[in-house]
Amino acid sequence: QVRVVESGGGLVQPGGSLRLSCAASGNIFSIDAMAWYRQAPGKERELVARIFSDAQKHYLDSVKGRFTISRDGAENTVYLQMNNVQPEDTAVYYCKVDAFVSDGSGAPRYVVVWGQGTLVTVFS
Repeated sequence: QVRVVESGGGLVQPGGSLRLSCAASGNIFSIDAMAWYRQAPGKERELVARIFSDAQKHYLDSVKGRFTISRDGAENTVYLQMNNVQPEDTAVYYCKVDAFVSDGSGAPRYVVVWGQGTLVTVFS
């Protein structure tokens, strides 16, 4: 099994910064991609940023230039550095991990695992 745990959410003023962390653990054979999604009240969950195993990165247009996704491959951890946050960034942020897992008894199998989410509130 794979466990995904986010941390780093909280209260921040507009223009401020926040860094989210997400750690994946368990019988991980390899990670294909790690991503941050967010869901604001009354809205659909949306992809904020994603980083692939080849280090390619994709960003939501509205966060380009403000947010940066990075990964510590050795620790299976992904970060989201959020700079110049705005009220519209208020949401629960979720980490998603696409990975191959193996218990050593057969071929690795593909899993998609979500974290529980961490709340980011931007207020003035």
